[in-house]
Formats: sequence, C-alpha cells, structure tokens
Amino acid sequence: MKLTTFSDYMLRVLVYLSLDPDRLATIAQIAGAYGISENHLMKVVQQLVRQGWVESVRGRSGGVRLAVEPDAIRVGEVVRAAQGDTPAVECLATDGGDCRITGACRLPGILGEALDAFYSTLDRYTVADLVTQSRPLQRTLGRIPIVVAPARPAATPRKARS
Repeated sequence: MKLTTFSDYMLRVLVYLSLDPDRLATIAQIAGAYGISENHLMKVVQQLVRQGWVESVRGRSGGVRLAVEPDAIRVGEVVRAAQGDTPAVECLATDGGDCRITGACRLPGILGEALDAFYSTLDRYTVADLVTQSRPLQRTLGRIPIVVAPARPAATPRKARS
C-alpha cells in the first residue's frame, strides 16, 4: 500500500510540532523545514485541526501547535484520516466496483487481511514514538526558533484522545 502525499505531510507536521509541543509554529516554518509547499500544508493543517490533533492560534503572533499530547495520537488513526475511504483496489469498494470477478475472487479477502495487518501495526505506534530521538530530528530539520505562544489558559488543557 502506498501512502498518499497528504498522509505523509500529516505525519510530518505532527512530528515537527511534537518536537516542541507547547510552542507555536507557522506553516512557513514547517514548510521551510521540509522543503515543501505552504499551500499544500495549509490543507493538511486544516485537516489536523478538524481531527482535533492540532490547534490554530490566529493573529500576528499566531501559528499552530499540538492540541493533544503526542502519545495520544496513533499513527494508524492519522493515516486512516488522511487516506480516507478510498479502497486499495476497486473490488474493495462497498459496492464491489465494476470488476467482473467480484464475488468469485479471493483477492478482496486477502487484501482486506493485509490492510488490517498494516493498520494494526501502525496502531501500535504513536506520534511520540516517531520523535523519540528528537535531537537528530531537530538537527536534520534545521529548526529555526519557533514563535513563543501566549500562555495557555488553565481552562483549556490539552485533551487526551482515545
């Protein structure tokens, strides 16, 4: 199974933000660190905000930061959210697609089993697992100082996701 660029970028943003979860980062900083398009990252960050994993702070000193702890974000959940409901092959579509051998072929069952194993493996890991060696990651990303966020109000602590 090949991950979409969208999935890849979602994970990259989460990794970047996990390196310093309490500070704000701008889309430009993240895009610059990875050498990727700011426009594409904006869509990625919007999805991460919709999922509740990232929060966006507006204004001149704004940016984005994690909304939950990195160990509460399962890699499999991120990939599922990014990949959407697009089946790996036509015969795995809920309507069976237009394949003439749907129903007589064993491929859907075998591919379904493989996808279950793929996601089962990803579900064993969290975003925190991706940044266990943060110093090499920070050096590799050439991190520039991140904008310091205003103090988070006590009434809005990070929430844990299950």
